[in-house]
Amino acid sequence: METARRNADIEPFRVMAILARAREMEAAGRDIIHMEVGEPDFPTPRPIVEAGIDALRAGHTHYTPALGLPSLRRAIAAHYGERHGVMLDPGRVAVTPGASGALLLVMAALFDPGDEVLLADPGYPCNRHFARIVEARGVGVPVGPDSAFQLSAALVERHWGPRTRGVLVANPGNPTGTVIAAHELAAIREVVRARGGWLIVDEIYHELIYGPTPLASLPPAGEGNVEHSSGYGYEPSAAALGEDVIVINSFSKYFLMTGWRLGWLLAPEALLPAIERLAQNLFLAAPTVAQHAALAALQPETRRLLEASKTELQARRDLLLPGLRRLGFAVAAEPAGAFYIYAGIDRFSRDADAFAEMLLLEAGVAITPGTDFGRHQARRHVRFAYTTRSSRILEALARIEAALGSRLTG
Repeated sequence: METARRNADIEPFRVMAILARAREMEAAGRDIIHMEVGEPDFPTPRPIVEAGIDALRAGHTHYTPALGLPSLRRAIAAHYGERHGVMLDPGRVAVTPGASGALLLVMAALFDPGDEVLLADPGYPCNRHFARIVEARGVGVPVGPDSAFQLSAALVERHWGPRTRGVLVANPGNPTGTVIAAHELAAIREVVRARGGWLIVDEIYHELIYGPTPLASLPPAGEGNVEHSSGYGYEPSAAALGEDVIVINSFSKYFLMTGWRLGWLLAPEALLPAIERLAQNLFLAAPTVAQHAALAALQPETRRLLEASKTELQARRDLLLPGLRRLGFAVAAEPAGAFYIYAGIDRFSRDADAFAEMLLLEAGVAITPGTDFGRHQARRHVRFAYTTRSSRILEALARIEAALGSRLTG
């Protein structure tokens, strides 16, 4: 018997296959440096863990309301006031099973079969698949260094078609780590609103926006590299643009809670009844223990620990970026946030899949090919995740240099 036709359009997440291969090599005794999966190596901060344990001991193991614990919804709303100066009604907050759960709810609530959603190419691969699951279509818009690998108002206007109903951007982006300037995001919102569409902003890396890299890391002049340094570390949330903008966020990345599977979304209050009905039917509710633990994630004591981890991530970026450029990788747009560097490999190969496999087998360094993130020049790029400690990053650079040196001279 045949499965549903949509399954043919859901492509495998290549990075997970790379991770599985790397784990097999490790089990066989090989030392592998993991720079493939977008998961920080830091443990969940102790106050969050203790809050989760306390919740278990207190018997908080039953369903919560579909939109989340009222106390957590209030805490998330307060977070936007304290952190971004945006006063939110907790009634606009829905707590979800990860940002993936939030994206699925939003796609199901907003789009009908045949509707189109504009996405950056390259971009997070699951986004177009969420659209496909609800019989909508994710339309990849080719982006490059001239727009910091992000959608712009001009690109949205140019690619808006008769079936376009929305735009999904990630700020910062995955796989590039680049940001959309506040004025550009506001311009995108105006284009979308003028056409009666929806703007969805994925901010799961928004708390991980850093300062500019040191001058020592900048590439030589005349190599076509584009720098985007103004405003890093101070980009406001898209929630400040207005209630019509839907914001997706997560406790996974900055809050170091990937395995807890907890996210949230902000939406116009009029949309929440539809989202609630969908959540009731698709998930019942987000994980209860994770919700109680997340209350501790938003406390000042925990935030101090999280800021220390963020500082370490920035130091890793400032170590890896000049190292990759020195080896000949082309990083054409400054990664301002998240924990990724999207690097061109034209000097070495035009086949990102084969290049990533070579580095895994010959250097013991696991990275992700650009083909995981779309089609536009995908075979000419790879993604490095600086989610391992600095000593391992230095070792990875040395291994890569040795592998590339043997290939270039052999």
